[in-house]
Order: sequence, then structure tokens, then C-alpha cells
Amino acid sequence: MGILDDIFWKALSGEQSHFAEGVGPARRYAHGFSPILGFSDREHPDFAALEPFCEKGERFYVDSWSGEAPPGWAIVVDKKMKRMVWTGDLPAEDPTLETRRLDAAHAQQALDLAVLTNPGPFGLRTIELGEYHGVFEGERLVAMAGERLHAGPYRELSGVCTHPEFQGHGYARRLSLKIVRLQMQRKQLPFLHVISSNTTAHSLYEKLGFRDYKETTVRVVEKLA
Repeated sequence: MGILDDIFWKALSGEQSHFAEGVGPARRYAHGFSPILGFSDREHPDFAALEPFCEKGERFYVDSWSGEAPPGWAIVVDKKMKRMVWTGDLPAEDPTLETRRLDAAHAQQALDLAVLTNPGPFGLRTIELGEYHGVFEGERLVAMAGERLHAGPYRELSGVCTHPEFQGHGYARRLSLKIVRLQMQRKQLPFLHVISSNTTAHSLYEKLGFRDYKETTVRVVEKLA
């Protein structure tokens, strides 16, 4: 089984362990980062090991698990998700795309944009997980893309979103290619996640140069007590 088959656990217990909380067979991104869980045994996740690190009412994304909800937890979303891997050439530089590297000063704007557009699990500190670049209208962040998971040679393209008032400029495509270019220049292998029912986004990523690696279950779980 390759790294991509177990990417959440590999990231949280490996390259990004300094962003994680948890012990033994279970990890979570620390408070403020993307609400994602990773387990050493994806088919039989040990939620009990996470009890000291999670609070009542918190919601988390869990990959590749289809069992019953354990005591004290509820399944609130159950969907299919596609994991895609880059197979294209190095994207050309886009000299007409004006962006800024996002930092702590942009964290609230980035979170607000993510909440509005829902590109996936996002927290106030998510932009610390990698490079995030944004398009601005004045001082207003209107589009962004960046990096989240990192394990072995694999680096995730994530947080791709555009404010509804600024769609139609190709920002999702152009920002995605910018991040892929950065990753490939570091000798990393770009990949991403997209909800299977989001056929528009899936088609866009295929046209860019991504190909399906696998389809898996993704759930959102809530800690009840």
C-alpha cells in the first residue's frame, strides 16, 4: 500500500507531526488547523485515543472509514471523494497573474473566504501548513489556493476558491497551476481531493493535468460528549 492510500495518517504522523495532536494510533491537526483526523488503522479507527484531544461539538473529516459511529460520536456527512494525482508537465509561468503570499495577517480573510465558498476543511491557521497565494482587489482577498497535506514526496493542492463576485476570471485554474508549478520545482508530486459529486471541479482538474488515483469514503464526524 502506497503513501497516497494512507495520506492523512502519513502526514499527521510524519512530515506534519509538529502540527498534530494525539498519541498512539490516532492523530488530529491541532486546534486552529484544518479539522482532519488520521488513524493508523483506517478501517478500524481508534476514536477513544483522541478523546483527550477533542472537545464536545467539534467536527472532523475522516477518510476511508465506513463503520458505525463509535460511542460519543455522530456521523453528520457521508460522501465519496476522489483523490487525484498530477500527471501533466511543469506548468508555464503566468506573468499576468498578480498574487501575494498569504501570511498570518491574511488568516481571517482566508478563513472567511473558505467559509463562504467551502473548498474543504479549513481553519484559521490552515495557511501555515504550506504556501498559500491569493488574488486581491485592493486589500480584499478574492481568490486563493495553497497547500495542506504533506507526506513523503506528495504535496496537496488545497483551499482553491474564488469569491462569487469574482468568478469568471479563471482564478481557480491559474492559482492551481501556480501551486503545482511551485511543488514541481521543489521535486514534489502534486495531488488533490475533490468531492465526487462536484463534477465541475473534477472536470477542471482533469483538464489541468490531474488524473484519478482512487475514490474513497469521506465523512464528517461530530464529538457529542
